[in-house]
Amino acid sequence: MGTQLHDSIATFFRVSNGAEASALRHCFSESAVVRDESHTHRGYEAIQAWLLEARRKYAYAVEPLDVAQQGASVKVRAKVTGNFPGSPVELDHVFRLAGDRIDFLEIG
Repeated sequence: MGTQLHDSIATFFRVSNGAEASALRHCFSESAVVRDESHTHRGYEAIQAWLLEARRKYAYAVEPLDVAQQGASVKVRAKVTGNFPGSPVELDHVFRLAGDRIDFLEIG
């Protein structure tokens, strides 16, 4: 992988891979927004519910492959393998950081 992941982003990927979902509270800001599969999830509770549902529905694993940072934005290309058509796929995860927490994430 190109560079080291910021702690909050690394925590997000650990939770995505099955770590305790309560750890999300330490990596997302209170007003964070996640966009995935044409849906927008706002705030910690909605983000946690989205991630738990995605884990249940797709039983996936995600492996960060490459990282590029531009200012407060961090783009992580990741291989996602799971119970969905076309698996595995490579998806871009575009994060925007506010201080040491994720304020925005778009997956596509």
